[in-house]
Amino acid sequence: MTTPPVTVGLGTTAFEAALVMEREAVGCVLVIDRGRLLGILTDRDLTVRGLAHGPHPAQPVTDLMTTPVTTVEADDDLDTAYRVFRNADVRRLPVLDQGRPVGMLTVDDLLRDVVQRLFDLLVPVSHSALRETAP
Repeated sequence: MTTPPVTVGLGTTAFEAALVMEREAVGCVLVIDRGRLLGILTDRDLTVRGLAHGPHPAQPVTDLMTTPVTTVEADDDLDTAYRVFRNADVRRLPVLDQGRPVGMLTVDDLLRDVVQRLFDLLVPVSHSALRETAP
């Protein structure tokens, strides 16, 4: 997961949020108030809910964010995260610790995990196969 998550406050405008996303090279920001998660604003939210209905750069993020937010807890295992991704049909999961955002888990993070697990399985197998075929 990525830590810390990129966040904006309630008073942030769509334009300001887009600038934060650009600066931090992320596809979403978490909207928080007093450390508590209120919503998630994605690049898709900005496009579909914002620009598609007329450009309003001063529109508050609270008008465009997705809520409620599907999340996982910091002490959840990876299998739980996989299950939540499958069932919720989302690409990003904020990770919470006692209701406060501490990280962001993405489908890309899980893909890297899968690739690493496959590599970890295949390396010993390939070494074994090479030893068996050596003259």
